[in-house]
Amino acid sequence: MRLYCFLLLLFFNSHFSVIAQDTLLFNEIRITTSIVKQTLFRTPAAAAVIDSTQLAMQTSVSLLPAFNAIPGVRMEERSPGSYRLSIRGSLLRSPFGVRNVKVYLNEYPLTDAGGNTYINVLSMNAINRIDILKGPDGSLFGANSGGVITFHTIPDNNKIETGMSGGSYGLFNQYMRLGFEKGKHTFGFTESYQRSQGYRDNSNLRRLYLQANEHWRYTEKRSLKALVFYSNLYYQTPGGLTKNQYDNDPAQSRPATATLPSAKEQKAAVYNNMLFAGITHETIINKQVEHIVALFASQVNFKNPFITNLETRKENTAGARTYFSIFNKQPDAVRLKWEYNIGAEWQQTGSDIANFKNNRGQKAALLAEGNIVSDQHFFFNRLKIELDKKLLIETGLSINYYRYRFTDSVLLKNRFRPQWMPRLAISYFPLKNITIRSAVSRGYSAPTTAEIRPSDNNLYTGLQPETGLNLEAGIRYALTGKLWLEVSAFSYQLSNAIVRQQNLTGTEYFLNAGGTKQKGIEWQINYTVFSAKQLNRFLQKIQLNSSNTVNRFTFRNYIVSNADYSGNKITGVPARSFVSNLLVRFKHEWYFFLQHHYSSEIPLNDANSVFAVPYNLFQLKFGCPVKIKNAQLSFSAGVDNIFNEKYSLGNDLNAAGNRFYNAAAARNYFCGVSYSRK
Repeated sequence: MRLYCFLLLLFFNSHFSVIAQDTLLFNEIRITTSIVKQTLFRTPAAAAVIDSTQLAMQTSVSLLPAFNAIPGVRMEERSPGSYRLSIRGSLLRSPFGVRNVKVYLNEYPLTDAGGNTYINVLSMNAINRIDILKGPDGSLFGANSGGVITFHTIPDNNKIETGMSGGSYGLFNQYMRLGFEKGKHTFGFTESYQRSQGYRDNSNLRRLYLQANEHWRYTEKRSLKALVFYSNLYYQTPGGLTKNQYDNDPAQSRPATATLPSAKEQKAAVYNNMLFAGITHETIINKQVEHIVALFASQVNFKNPFITNLETRKENTAGARTYFSIFNKQPDAVRLKWEYNIGAEWQQTGSDIANFKNNRGQKAALLAEGNIVSDQHFFFNRLKIELDKKLLIETGLSINYYRYRFTDSVLLKNRFRPQWMPRLAISYFPLKNITIRSAVSRGYSAPTTAEIRPSDNNLYTGLQPETGLNLEAGIRYALTGKLWLEVSAFSYQLSNAIVRQQNLTGTEYFLNAGGTKQKGIEWQINYTVFSAKQLNRFLQKIQLNSSNTVNRFTFRNYIVSNADYSGNKITGVPARSFVSNLLVRFKHEWYFFLQHHYSSEIPLNDANSVFAVPYNLFQLKFGCPVKIKNAQLSFSAGVDNIFNEKYSLGNDLNAAGNRFYNAAAARNYFCGVSYSRK
């Protein structure tokens, strides 16, 4: 039966997440970052959109299935709350979290000046849409070598919504959202609380999230937007297992050894309290010029009791982003249209870091302490030209500055050489439903503060930024309301790639590999098999989707301790993955949703001597909204990992003692109910 279902899904290339195309015509989907606002079909970049419809098909507690449905994007979870996210293989340097990918929340950089991004502080209940630009794009967004992700919060509207859900392993999630408009003001508020016991021992999770939005249109041409959120996150870290431990009891946490206590004894966990605030002023100067300025700040209190030590961080970030948009608003009959953007972004993060001996989760003797100030800023500009609606050209250039100052036992300063990041992209439209595009761009990502001063308490000031050149081409085909096809091919040559290592005690450190060769092909197909025009018809829609990623990522000129890994597969990156889904909608918006996710084997160390085995995951969800006058009551239920696959999601790469494996949850169930009223 299991094999039959697997072959059936492969045959139909079906899938479990409703892509944005379900609610919009294929060629009307829009990509929206802080500056770029255009249809996805015409965008001269490898881009993707995860909209509210797709997010609604998930469990309401994790973004992981939605991200993994996008070709070239991979999200992993070592335990509940311990996420990491990559675009085209950038997990190479991410033990957890996000590095070398620039992340924004609305107009504000969520990535701090030190290069770290805490995406796990965000609540899925506060996110309405996610836009993804794959491949380096520093011409507008500054230093990154993987891509750019923009999270959009729930829009403010006259609506009240609340809901709760629960499931296996003590899962509970509750949220409440409200929005109202009065005069020139629009206000929104989101609250959510989530907890879970987790599948493994020592993997509890708790997160409280509060968010408020305000939009004040105080004149016809001027407005203010404000955003503030507070997140209180706690999750336990069970630690990696050896192959024997994983085979015998995958749900156990890392046990004690002859020289080290267990993860449970040391109360290994992460405590992360984050307060973030931003304000944006928008001005329409005239019919051709607009100006936007955004100010933002954040405070993070971070504590991580680990097996070998206990680390605390107090991080304070402040920054600003401003730009002008100049364009010719002309009738559609005009042959030439253009838009020019010019601006700057600046950030500074101060980090007070202290490491102590860990006495069962409590601070003991001080081991090391220091202060780090990271400063990065860049100036950018972009020109977009559209000719005869047949040719679209985007060219951009930024210059990036990055420096840091350490005060540990000695004062250390480092100012990296300013880096130019150019980008040239072209889209050609031979027919109204076909786009042919190509792009060339430069990637650049400086080492983060957590890489220069990792958990082994040493300073690695010799770490150099990674740089690279990305070439790619693609084609899109859209048949309105019926078919969407996109194929992308890329070749990325990365130099001084930063990779993660572990010493004998399991604490991490980072070094520069000689470089990498990253070549890949990505494609996505969305096909509407059936769509009824009659509203009273029982069966309303059948939709299939398939996203596929094929990679050939290898090291080049990579030598560590006299071991030559050149030509080996890059650690932590599967050579192939595909996600397929099937959506069936019935009368009254009832739905049935099925997803399959396949990942090929994954190299777990640079020597390619150990691989994680391939896995197939199946998920299922039902939903039945019921309308009651101007309100709606929605019920949903589902099952994850239907066939009880045993797999490790979020492996520890190059792990000391061969403790590579972090077992993912076995078969589990969830259900929920929500109520909304306008």
